[in-house]
Amino acid sequence: MTSLAVQHVGLEVRREDTEAEVAFWALLGFEEVPAPEALRERTRWVQRDGQQIHLLLTEQPVIPREGHVAVVAGDWEATLARLRAAGHEAALRTEYWGHPPSPRTQVHTPAGHRVEVMAAPPG
Repeated sequence: MTSLAVQHVGLEVRREDTEAEVAFWALLGFEEVPAPEALRERTRWVQRDGQQIHLLLTEQPVIPREGHVAVVAGDWEATLARLRAAGHEAALRTEYWGHPPSPRTQVHTPAGHRVEVMAAPPG
């Protein structure tokens, strides 16, 4: 059986929030990559290690209250410092997994999407 991986997640954002969204994802190590020509008027893409976030431009985005994207920080301490320096509240959350348990936080993007940032994945 071929292994599966989530390749991208689509998040709805207002056009006027896209620059701030791209800058937020850069704090987590994502770089903007060109979307296909036919999609460029309605989306912006960021990528890290082959995984992408598609920022879907819409006038009335849906922001799930509890839904979120989770990413593993490449360098936990540096990532946490970058988030805080950029003004994002990044309070430590309950540690559920690992020996010793691994730190994690949740932050919100400028458009309001919840993002869980973990030092290590569950398991």
